[in-house]
Amino acid sequence: MTTVPDKERLLAQVGFAVEIDKLKRVLRRNTLMDGSRRENDAEHSWYLGMLAMVFGEYAPPGADLGRVTAMLLVHDIVEIDAGDTFIYDLTAVEVQEKAERAAADRIFGLLPADQTATLRALWEEFEARSTPEARFAKALDRLAPMMANHHNEGGSWVRHGVTVDQVMEKVEIIREGSPALGDYATEIIELSAARGHLAPGRA
Repeated sequence: MTTVPDKERLLAQVGFAVEIDKLKRVLRRNTLMDGSRRENDAEHSWYLGMLAMVFGEYAPPGADLGRVTAMLLVHDIVEIDAGDTFIYDLTAVEVQEKAERAAADRIFGLLPADQTATLRALWEEFEARSTPEARFAKALDRLAPMMANHHNEGGSWVRHGVTVDQVMEKVEIIREGSPALGDYATEIIELSAARGHLAPGRA
């Protein structure tokens, strides 16, 4: 039997692994593409990691897709404490940052110090959109729910009366990370609006 050289370190890592299992029970506003049920945060993170691989050719030239995927795996861990914030609820968005930073302190802090620093840095990079990788990761994070709503008769857009203008405002973040995906996002928003799945925007 192999002996673990640092049992305390292993137990800290196990504690973190147990804690992040809770991400599976954090429900998001959007549903699966077939509309059968709401998506959870763990599914969302996995899906974005897959999109990073599939859409990698639309990333900025030279982008490290491994780092993009790592950011996507950790970006929503803070929602274990802070919960999912509906992007079109401006009041909730205003208080989101403080709650998520407190969550990052607690959850990443469960790990050994070196891993705390590594994962926290990935989360901070994603939040700040400070690198081409972070901007591409954020683009995927914004695009995925648009794709879901486009494929399930408007989904959360219809349920919450979201307007064309509200969704179009999010396209610029997608375009910052990937002009090609920004163009695609614009296209599916226009199609969804034509189908009546988004409320009219400003006249």
